[in-house]
Amino acid sequence: MPNRAAERKQKMETHTAFGRIATFAVIATTVTVLVATAVYAQDKYSLKSPSGIAFSDFKGYEDWSVVSSARTDEVLKVIVANKAMITAYKAGVPGNSQPFPEGSMIVKLQWKPKKSTEAPFVVDVPDVFKQVFVMEKDSKRFPKSGGWGYAVFNYDAASDKFTADPKSLSDCGNACHTAVKAKDYIFHPYQKR
Repeated sequence: MPNRAAERKQKMETHTAFGRIATFAVIATTVTVLVATAVYAQDKYSLKSPSGIAFSDFKGYEDWSVVSSARTDEVLKVIVANKAMITAYKAGVPGNSQPFPEGSMIVKLQWKPKKSTEAPFVVDVPDVFKQVFVMEKDSKRFPKSGGWGYAVFNYDAASDKFTADPKSLSDCGNACHTAVKAKDYIFHPYQKR
């Protein structure tokens, strides 16, 4: 009889040990899945352009006020700006020959267009999101480009991820924007509402 009690005790200890191992395995798997999900669910705000412009500098741009819109044959664009820049626009910048203040930020959101299948008239609407083009005014960081830093963050719909455009150096946008140097390098006026 003592052997049977010892066997039962041994089985119980073995069962308890396996239970602990199984519980640990479930917890470890759950933690691994959560960590992998967190890593996979990319935080676009962790990106930096080759010139060092952080996407995080523009955090909240999704809710900024609209400045203007534009369209090319390939892209629909909505231009938004932070509060400092909107305030400057409303005060008459750049039309009053004043520059935008330090800390001004403007973002151009770009979509591939498509024809609306719902509207009773012909109209292009945003389809696939393509790119975020950003500009930030910081004369100390960007003295060679009129005080503006430029960066592009491309969006890949298939992977649902953003990447910093490797060709977007701090002055790459400046070559194009020098055409509007008299307007503090900004193409788009604040549109009447």
